[in-house]
Amino acid sequence: MQKKIRWGILGCGNIAKKFASDLQYVEDAELIAAGSRSRASADKFSSMFSIPHSHGSYEALANDDEVDVIYIASPHGLHHAHALLCLKNKKAVLCEKAFALNSRQAEEMIAAAKQQEVFLMEALWTKFTPQYNIVQQMIRQGDLGVLQSVLVNFGFIPVPPFSSRLYEPGLGGGSLLDIGIYNVFMVLSVLGRPDIIEACMTPASTGVDEQCAATLRYNNGAIAQLFSTYSSNLATEADICGNKGRIRLTPRFYNPTTAVIEFYPDRIDSKQIIPHYSEPGFGYQYQARHVCDCLRQRLTESPVMSHADTLLIMETLDRIREAAGIVYDVD
Repeated sequence: MQKKIRWGILGCGNIAKKFASDLQYVEDAELIAAGSRSRASADKFSSMFSIPHSHGSYEALANDDEVDVIYIASPHGLHHAHALLCLKNKKAVLCEKAFALNSRQAEEMIAAAKQQEVFLMEALWTKFTPQYNIVQQMIRQGDLGVLQSVLVNFGFIPVPPFSSRLYEPGLGGGSLLDIGIYNVFMVLSVLGRPDIIEACMTPASTGVDEQCAATLRYNNGAIAQLFSTYSSNLATEADICGNKGRIRLTPRFYNPTTAVIEFYPDRIDSKQIIPHYSEPGFGYQYQARHVCDCLRQRLTESPVMSHADTLLIMETLDRIREAAGIVYDVD
């Protein structure tokens, strides 16, 4: 019988709970360790998911010889340090988005992975969902014609008690890196690197962006508009529009249950509604399966979510932050 890939989780917050829950749907994965800043937090998390190894420090988790790969679920302001810690100890890493606070940090993380010859991938789980692949296939087939515009909104009003990371500059707080990264990812996936970026933001009391609006312009005439906010509850939908039709991803574009495809009048089937019948769980199991496959093949880089993909996202986030005036101390 094939030995299972043994997972550890660094950080025991809400996203870690969702990922841990979804690992049960990954046939060749086994969750054996969890690490937190405190023993009490690690023990509570481990008890919740029947995890045999509970570590009261991140260093102890990184040094656990029985762990093959670590999912980093700490706030993105800490990803750089935590990824380097795991890579130094020869642990494969799946690092939650945003991968880092800026391109310099991302480049250092990737360089460390290459030096250690260890697998490293950004956990942009949307790219591995079935509905994302359906959209990409339709675009490749030319169903929408020439792409003209992409409109993406993501916003919610945090309800107390909410995590301090949302507004803490030292942890990379602000709407852009927390939820606006999904907007950026979606646009880059269908239009590629923008030629011109314009952006503005509304600061929160801590100085991070409470709202961020960006316009991405392309020399071929295409335009994308992105908006992220903590000030209002938005529909969280994406419209991908071409000269033959459009796709609207709803109700959550980053993991939609329905795709509405509307073609222009020259098509008899002018409107189609394609529901998505998903597996149980939150949807994180798809990327976890992919990581297990990569480790089985002894890969150090994903062919789906490559290091170049991550660097393009980070570069675009840097350009938006520069245009909008969003600055972190590590810059």
